[in-house]
Amino acid sequence: MDHNISLITTVAAAFAGALAFGFIAEKIKIPALVGYLFAGIMIGPATPGFVADVHIASQLSEIGVMLLMFGVGLHFSPSDLLAVRRIAIPGAVLQMGVTTAVGMAIASWWAWSIGGSLIFGLSLACASTVVLLKSLEARNMLSTMNGRIAIGWLVVQDLVTVMVLVLLPPLAGVLGSTTAAVANSTPLWITIGKTLLQVTAFIVLMLVVGRRALPWMLWQVARTGSRELFTLSVVASAIGIAYGASLVFSVSFALGAFFAGTVMRESEFSHRAAEESLPLRDAFSVLFFVSVGMVFDPNILLAQPLRVLCVVAIIILGNFFTASALVIILRYPLNTALSIGASLGQIGEFSIILAGLGLSLGLLPQEGMSLILSGVLISIALNSFLFTLIEPIRKWALSHSDLARELDQRQDPYAELPMSTDRKYLEGQVVLIGYGRVGRRIAQAMDEGGIPYVIAEQNREIVEDMRKLGIAAVSGNAADPAVLIQAHIAKAAMLVIATPDTLNVRHMADTARTLNPTIEILLRTHSEDESIMLRKEEIGDVFYGEEELAKGMSSHILNRFHPAGDSKLTHT
Repeated sequence: MDHNISLITTVAAAFAGALAFGFIAEKIKIPALVGYLFAGIMIGPATPGFVADVHIASQLSEIGVMLLMFGVGLHFSPSDLLAVRRIAIPGAVLQMGVTTAVGMAIASWWAWSIGGSLIFGLSLACASTVVLLKSLEARNMLSTMNGRIAIGWLVVQDLVTVMVLVLLPPLAGVLGSTTAAVANSTPLWITIGKTLLQVTAFIVLMLVVGRRALPWMLWQVARTGSRELFTLSVVASAIGIAYGASLVFSVSFALGAFFAGTVMRESEFSHRAAEESLPLRDAFSVLFFVSVGMVFDPNILLAQPLRVLCVVAIIILGNFFTASALVIILRYPLNTALSIGASLGQIGEFSIILAGLGLSLGLLPQEGMSLILSGVLISIALNSFLFTLIEPIRKWALSHSDLARELDQRQDPYAELPMSTDRKYLEGQVVLIGYGRVGRRIAQAMDEGGIPYVIAEQNREIVEDMRKLGIAAVSGNAADPAVLIQAHIAKAAMLVIATPDTLNVRHMADTARTLNPTIEILLRTHSEDESIMLRKEEIGDVFYGEEELAKGMSSHILNRFHPAGDSKLTHT
């Protein structure tokens, strides 16, 4: 291979292999990303034939992680994380603690050092945000409550992992490092304090300065009318801030890009920024999966099959059951628990980074690196199937377990209206499903019009806050008939579905019709095809975003040039 063009040959081989094996994977009904991983194995050093440049592929995959985390930030504001803080923060910390403890116990049984066992356990506890995003996007779950909880949970994991990455080098000697160069005389408390100050300084800088500077910059670039410059400004912001955060504040590339996206979300051009960066995000995310495959040594599967099986079991089953149990303990429904469990049943980029650092510090043995990479590869390949098992597992549990039925019904104080609820909210009211940006505006309009309504919202924290304000609201997934029953749908005048959860819209509407055949139903959809199908099925009045926007603007134009009552309009 000509080393002068190693970048070109690596990119060409990665994309060509990913296209071929991704296509085959889709044809045999398995996720395309499995094909991307297999493509990486084929062009990696562990297999004969052409060997791509692993170092270059790794750097390209880092760009993919930056752009993907930037995209997450564009769709996930700090208020979203705060909205799920009561489940995401304790859940993520406890889940990581349990999985790390299990991993350490297994590694200690294998006679590994304390440091190696710790890194091994932590690596098995860090789910991949990249994989999660792909899974949620494929199932239209990014905007759902379960999706927001899962993303918030992984953001907390990433923050914890960043802290671990910073603290490992000064602690390496204490943890049994075999590398003399890691010695550090700086006291631990100073290192921890410095780390906290750096992360805090970066976050404050982004939320105070970046929140004003980035939207202003986008506005100035947009005024030029150049699409190329706008795309360049978006990509430069994502990668530039990520690199600057790493260089100045010792913050990971992924975390830096994430906060760049959160502050850019404040701009009116945030949706356009997301669209412009999407092709690059998709392309570089493919390179991420290919690069993971390239560093995987298939020989570990033959040399240590039982250890590989143990690692995969901890990642998939351990994280799944631990996270699900914690979500149930925090009094969320069974479906949410299973969804979060499935989301965490894999590991990815941060696990690889942790393992690589442990290897360089002389803490983690080479076998540990190979086992972790095996876990990455296999868990990513199986994660999509884990999502498909959520509903079958739920149905089986409900049909075979009284405890599961009790958990599904949830003895949650916010799952039903208080006994003191005024009668006007129980008869002839509007049942509003979803209290997001659209739901809030609808509720505000009904408040101004004096129309009584009951809100059904999955986020318990939002319901708790609304109860404090005296708003009638119930907590739960409206796809569950029990939630609609608690909202008194049987005597309601209208059902308004303001959530973008297109997967459960029909089920919600069917349940409402069964309980109240005369109820009027209003539906919201983001998809033109979905709106056409829903109208054909005559489920209810469908409101499609772009269509309603066009109607509103057209109405404004007509009223401006032909005011109401104008004789010119009498013929229309």
